[in-house]
Amino acid sequence: MYGLVNQAVEDFVRRGFGDGAWKSIKDNAGVNLEMFVSMDSYPDDVTYKLVGAATEVLGLDAATILEAFGQHWVLYTAQEGYGQMLSMFGSNLEEFLVNLDNLHSHVGLTFPALRPPSFQVERIEGGLGLLLHYHSDRIGLAPMVVGLLKGLGRRFSQEIDVVQVEHRERSGHDVFRIDYVGAGA
Repeated sequence: MYGLVNQAVEDFVRRGFGDGAWKSIKDNAGVNLEMFVSMDSYPDDVTYKLVGAATEVLGLDAATILEAFGQHWVLYTAQEGYGQMLSMFGSNLEEFLVNLDNLHSHVGLTFPALRPPSFQVERIEGGLGLLLHYHSDRIGLAPMVVGLLKGLGRRFSQEIDVVQVEHRERSGHDVFRIDYVGAGA
């Protein structure tokens, strides 16, 4: 994964749990880097070790951490200068989700070693929500997708409920049901 992801993990931990927690997580993960360079590629194992160490240090399960991190990622990338680019790919939640693969193709121009996931959107009959199909060669990140979706819902002022309805172990990929809540539907 690119350093930008690990920088966001650091920002998430420092903002939510303090500098001491970040130091303990790095130590427990065996990560001896002073800082991550956003444009450098790091082995996925570094990020997985940070999340594993965070479960020990923070006393939270990995799914809880990944979901909260997913929500943080939406805010973090906007603050790090990607907000305008995010706006180019949709003016509402559904439009943005439909364009996720296009967004990743665009990001790949800057990050040439990017191995992005792929997404397909399916409308739920009656227009009350969506099914999001998530394909990735990385294992265990479905809770982060739930957090990303919730964060995007907030970004687009669309209250949503998100439930994972299919798991890659059974169907080869993850599927999330996104139901619109309230007047924004």
